[in-house]
Amino acid sequence: MSKKLFSFFILGILFATGIYAQKNKSLKLWYKEPAQKWSSEALPIGNGRMGAMFFGGVNQEKIQFNEQSLWSGDNNWDGEYETGDHGFGSYRNFGEITIDFAQQNQASAYSRSLDISNGIHQTTFTQNGIQYRREAFASYPDQVLVFRYTTDKKGALSGKISLTSAQGAISKAKQNNIFFDGEMANKLKYAAVLRIQHQGGKIKVEGNSLSFENCNSLTLLLDARTNYKADFKSDWRGNDPLPLIEKELLAAQSKSYKKLLKNHVQDLSGLLGRAVINIGTTASDLLLLPTDERLKKYAGESVVAGTKDGLKKQQEGGEDPDLEETMFQYGRYLLASSSRPGGLPANLQGLWNDSNTPAWASDYHNNINLQMNYWAAESTNLSECQLPLIDFIVAAQESCRIATRKAFGENTRGWTARTSQSIFGGNGWDWNIPASAWYAQHVYEHWVFTQDNDYLQKTAYPIIKEICHYWEDHLKKMPDGSLMVPNGWSPEHGPREDGVMMDQQLVWDLFQNYLEIAKVLNIDLDYQQKIADMQLHLAPNKIGKWGQLQEWQEDRDDPNDEHRHTSHLFAVYPGRQISISKTPELAQGAILSLRSRSGNYGKNEHTPFTAQSTVGDSRRSWTWPWRGALWARLGEGERAGIMIRGLLTYNTLPNLFCNHPPFQLDGNFGIPAAMTEMLLQSHTDEIHLLPAIPKTWAEKGSFSGLRARGGYEVDCSWSDGKVIDYKIYSSQPSNVKLRVNGELKEIITKVK
Repeated sequence: MSKKLFSFFILGILFATGIYAQKNKSLKLWYKEPAQKWSSEALPIGNGRMGAMFFGGVNQEKIQFNEQSLWSGDNNWDGEYETGDHGFGSYRNFGEITIDFAQQNQASAYSRSLDISNGIHQTTFTQNGIQYRREAFASYPDQVLVFRYTTDKKGALSGKISLTSAQGAISKAKQNNIFFDGEMANKLKYAAVLRIQHQGGKIKVEGNSLSFENCNSLTLLLDARTNYKADFKSDWRGNDPLPLIEKELLAAQSKSYKKLLKNHVQDLSGLLGRAVINIGTTASDLLLLPTDERLKKYAGESVVAGTKDGLKKQQEGGEDPDLEETMFQYGRYLLASSSRPGGLPANLQGLWNDSNTPAWASDYHNNINLQMNYWAAESTNLSECQLPLIDFIVAAQESCRIATRKAFGENTRGWTARTSQSIFGGNGWDWNIPASAWYAQHVYEHWVFTQDNDYLQKTAYPIIKEICHYWEDHLKKMPDGSLMVPNGWSPEHGPREDGVMMDQQLVWDLFQNYLEIAKVLNIDLDYQQKIADMQLHLAPNKIGKWGQLQEWQEDRDDPNDEHRHTSHLFAVYPGRQISISKTPELAQGAILSLRSRSGNYGKNEHTPFTAQSTVGDSRRSWTWPWRGALWARLGEGERAGIMIRGLLTYNTLPNLFCNHPPFQLDGNFGIPAAMTEMLLQSHTDEIHLLPAIPKTWAEKGSFSGLRARGGYEVDCSWSDGKVIDYKIYSSQPSNVKLRVNGELKEIITKVK
């Protein structure tokens, strides 16, 4: 096939996916120079199980890769947070591919890019008059990473390929393969195989590497696995990884590159193309800039203005709605790339990690971070991407039961978890007692968005009921008859005490979710009544002396507290106990609490509310999306929009990874959820269109494919902040309450 025909073939695939250029908008991250820094400049691909980071070097190509089950550690019954070879352990770096090219001259017309509509990474440049093209993608259908190297001149590819283990295994080269295998200190087996296919020229073994000479093109296939199995009864170990790797590579190498590419693009673009938003049009001169330069323009240039104290002054940033749309789709892309059915959930870093000692072990933090990873899964039409989290919860139950009994007594029913969790059922750091109640929300949400009653009966109901058993036995009855969660802690500050508001809200949410699903299944009527009575007696939310929603039972909230967590606002989002329509007084208290945490109440009461006015500990990657979603639920579209600007201004790196600091991806995963809440809400038994749209989005826009609770899919378009058209789909016609342009009506959905 000629290069021209092949280009038309690729274009045809992209148009067929339905997300091509997001209705003619570019969804590419692109740069004029190779990456130098892994966390801030390299670009990610992933198929849910494996991931890779690309630097886009010219004379040397470095590809760092991961497989999500390469962990040190064990069951860690004592709860210590030792992140070495034993104890809790940590997520580990798998290895690196290095390609040293024979050509060592400078390049011109350089560009590297990642198209997040289809997951194709590309590097192009000219060297010695020859045009070079490198493409890569991570295929979920074929379970391999694919790297393709071509030029416009025959025989122009020469160099050496090496494969290195980050865990000390020795690589070997044989025929057209480089491979290694080894065993961790915890007896976890691991292996990786890199298979090289070439057209023209020759390949030969050179020690532990392969050299290639005068090739027309190269196609590299990488597969990496461990013998991890998500099963407590099998001690978290399964079959040797090498036979499965060989099976997958044989299947992949039997297909042409264009077939592998077609399989990948149809899968990933078909998934990501379900939901599209259009919130404005970026100026044409900005669209011509590389991503890192656009980010600087958006944030506003920091300049030293010759002031006496030498402090930097920041100019106000510009508008770039296409960049905000890109962040929406990038969060979805990262989730689809790090969390697919059959695998593990996305961890603190998704699945990308270049360290054997990553921050917080790159683990599963269940006091907001893991949950935030999945806030957008259902509402942005990536429902199956939440299945790994639910499978993780199911697999961890027995380990958590054992750990819970060790801590709270052998007769304890139900289970909970410590703040940090590993893939081996390990629990580390301090107890987060309502963790399982928060997990139950995700188990419930998957049902309420999909209306999958088979899943409800077989999976969701047993999990949620068992977690209710724990709280049935552990709530503390106070002298006034109210029920409190004992010995709680509001993440991540304040004292341990009874009745911490976040804990109360989580248990209320758990009971509410249980009652709804039990009613749908029409079972356990007596137990329904018991849970309803306990929910009624939970100590309620309180308004404090300066009008705030209290964080603790004692009215001790500091209006000048700028802590990153807003734990006591769980009931606003992602919970649903507090809303502006049903509990307006509590919602107003939540507004005051949220203002104060942003440095905009207390001593700064009269400070204009801007991204710049949100200061101190509040400038954290995951803090912005949570507060964006909170402001949206509270009907404050302008402030929600400011939170998006804050994330992009202060905590987003050149490759658009979010930076806590250090780098972690919950902010990336959370921002599409917050943006969706600004466009569509469904938590108060009605569908609300444009509940919190900021002025910068109001002129003209649309969205399609967003999901609402009850199994609905929603399309909407607007002008001047008013809805001008909408469509609501379901699997069969049904009546639904719809709030549109301030009017509540009941409509019949369309069938899709």
